[in-house]
Amino acid sequence: MKWSPHLLTRDFTLVWWGQMVSQVGDGVSKLALLWFVYSITGSPLKTTMIGLLQTLPPILFGPFIGVVVDRVPKKLLLISSDLIRAVVLGVIPCLIPVESFNIERLYLMVFVHAVASAVFGPALTAAIPSLVSRHEFTAANALLQTTTSIGIIVGPALSGVGIATMSSQEVLCVNAVSYVVSAACFLFVRFPRTESLPTGEASLAGTFRDVIEGFHYVLRRQRIILMLIGAASMYTFATSAFSTLFPVFGKKLLDLGPIEVGYLWSAFGVGLLLVSLGLVSLSAWTLPQRIQLMAVSSFISGLALLGLILTSNRLVAAALMVIIGMGAGTLTPVAWGVLQEIAPTSLLGRVLAIYNLGAMTSAIAGMTIFGWVTQEFGERPSVFGIGVGLFLSALVSARVVRWIRTNWTGASLHSEEEADRPVAMVTQPTSH
Repeated sequence: MKWSPHLLTRDFTLVWWGQMVSQVGDGVSKLALLWFVYSITGSPLKTTMIGLLQTLPPILFGPFIGVVVDRVPKKLLLISSDLIRAVVLGVIPCLIPVESFNIERLYLMVFVHAVASAVFGPALTAAIPSLVSRHEFTAANALLQTTTSIGIIVGPALSGVGIATMSSQEVLCVNAVSYVVSAACFLFVRFPRTESLPTGEASLAGTFRDVIEGFHYVLRRQRIILMLIGAASMYTFATSAFSTLFPVFGKKLLDLGPIEVGYLWSAFGVGLLLVSLGLVSLSAWTLPQRIQLMAVSSFISGLALLGLILTSNRLVAAALMVIIGMGAGTLTPVAWGVLQEIAPTSLLGRVLAIYNLGAMTSAIAGMTIFGWVTQEFGERPSVFGIGVGLFLSALVSARVVRWIRTNWTGASLHSEEEADRPVAMVTQPTSH
């Protein structure tokens, strides 16, 4: 892998270690949440409510969250979000008596946790350009995704053991420590002074003007962002349903218990880790090459998902999960890297929030539809439909590549002139 050693600065290293700890905690709690709901309801549709609640905040509040991210210092947002998540999905479950730990209360905690996460995600991604140089954006995104993959590898396995030996409630308490560690790491990160300067008016009218400005930029000035949102929407339509319903698929298709489901989900994390490490060297690729990789990876993931329908062998299923993880781990770092390169610093929070709005709207549709399909028609038709969703993501990504090659001029995104111009626009498409 070829990447600059300057990427591993003191500040970026602190961010990476903080995310490592919190992602392991997330991996532990995610399976515990899903297993808890399914075990007490026996309903795939009610199980998807966890995923639905986690995707609602970016949809309901996304554009306004983008304005907050552009105005408020990233350090404050990141630390506050971590501490809120530590309380609602770590401390509170430890304090609530077992007999009072019902589904409704769990849903409320998940929603508050999701609001904090909806702020944290864009704030972290928007902070990357202030921590690393322009040509290292994709590499930085990929390295941060390794923390997600490690969390998926380690977290569910620990969670499965915890569920089997303790209880879902006790397993959730791990999150309090992990989020506090993450907040402590951000406390020592040195963000540039210019990064923390607020922009825009504090009034409600000024906020709405900032929201409209973000939509105008995405809808009128950078068509490639709309096309990336289209590819990401098909991707999240499929993958969000798969990750939410995976305990159901594992239990019904392969007759697995919580420990085995945890190990199989960890295989997905192995694939995600492998592709994340490989993507570290991707920044040197041209824009069409990077997006073409998105198309290929989505197509391969779709094929592997269809393979899950045909096998009952657990080793084969684990191998397929590694392949699915490798395919699923490509789109997000690449797309974020492109957005970080294209969008001006003053608009990046809003661009990311609008991108998440499209992706999460599609995700909530996918979880609802496939939750219903699983309940009414069974697991195999649902897995088949999810695979088709990934094929559509590959098709849209391939269309983006064709559009870029037809409409964009030959100037490079990585020219020295652009690298020295932090908020400059990339070369615009030629008119037709």
